[in-house]
Amino acid sequence: MTDSATAPLKVLVYSDDVNTRQQVILALGRRPHPDLPELEYVEVATEPVVIQNMDAGHVDLVILDGEAVPAGGMGIAKQLKDEIYQCPPVVVLTGRPQDAWLATWSRAEAAVPHPLDPIQLAETVVALLRSRVPASSTSTS
Repeated sequence: MTDSATAPLKVLVYSDDVNTRQQVILALGRRPHPDLPELEYVEVATEPVVIQNMDAGHVDLVILDGEAVPAGGMGIAKQLKDEIYQCPPVVVLTGRPQDAWLATWSRAEAAVPHPLDPIQLAETVVALLRSRVPASSTSTS
């Protein structure tokens, strides 16, 4: 039973590489955790379309490929955080674990290195999305 209380969460996935976008979507699936609503993905390959989607609103989480060209995800993350009031959480995909400090500079909430570990990505995304979803009224009685 799907109703407005369980509307899908919108996740924007940016990379110039279609394979990277697909890896992210396959790693997360439709529902990375049973406590969260289903995810709806918006695949984006260019910076202007990222900005367009973010300006339109209704995005719950942004996943940006830090290795994308010509516009890298870290620069886009910094721009989003500087320009959008109450910007949704941002995950940056870094080229290697040592690049996590750059993601901190970009003000992203999290960084996940390439090659993508589906478990690490899902845990990171679930933690960030929980802050966007009202507490469940389900209790264990």
